[in-house]
Amino acid sequence: MTSKDFVTSYFEAWNQHDAGGVAEHLSRSGKYCDIPVQQEWNRDEFIEHLNSFFAQDRNRYSLLGEIHTAKNSIAFQYRASPMDSDDDSLDWMGAEFITMEGDAAGKIKDYYQDADAMQAGRGIVTRRYAKSGLDESGLKRVMQRLAELMQEDRMFLDSNLSLPQLATELNCSVNHLSQAINSGFGMSFFDYVNQYRVNAAEQQLSAHGGRKGAILDIALSVGFNSTSTFYAAFKKSTGQTPAQYRRTRKEK
Repeated sequence: MTSKDFVTSYFEAWNQHDAGGVAEHLSRSGKYCDIPVQQEWNRDEFIEHLNSFFAQDRNRYSLLGEIHTAKNSIAFQYRASPMDSDDDSLDWMGAEFITMEGDAAGKIKDYYQDADAMQAGRGIVTRRYAKSGLDESGLKRVMQRLAELMQEDRMFLDSNLSLPQLATELNCSVNHLSQAINSGFGMSFFDYVNQYRVNAAEQQLSAHGGRKGAILDIALSVGFNSTSTFYAAFKKSTGQTPAQYRRTRKEK
């Protein structure tokens, strides 16, 4: 199965509100990780969660931009749009990072802006954009360009990467970029960059059954400049230390 086939089938299952169909994209030991709420489900638990979620969900999900693939990973952005409204301002966006095990996902990590929080704060957010000159369509453009820059150019590998440097690459102000990350992705600049670094580290720790590469070397190679920062970011994202994660790879 190609990455495109996997993602197409995955979106179809989401849009059909097919809990079993979505969960079938996970391997038998696969995990789905909802990063904003720090919740993780195995396949059976995920089906139960989705059945409850789909009972209330009124969104249609679509691919936003390109599908980015590496040796054993897939990454993409998505847009959620209310099915009963044509108002683009009600859309919200997210991104998923998928570690593959053959034709199925060993882990899916979902990053998104909380829709309820976005709706509750929409009046404040809109006024803030109006004052700064960045409207919601501008926010979405910056978010998409930023994701492309990270996924295609892999700028997160630069351990000295800064907010002003990224803003220069995107040809936008530091303030607008900060708004795009904070309001659009619901996280800080460092958390946003570190999610890419952790995902890259997971791929290396999983390679060859988790048997190659010193953890310090892996941390430095994906853009971290210290082991303490790497360990903190890795555990925040995965719930495990790098060493614990590597051991689970060796056992498979």
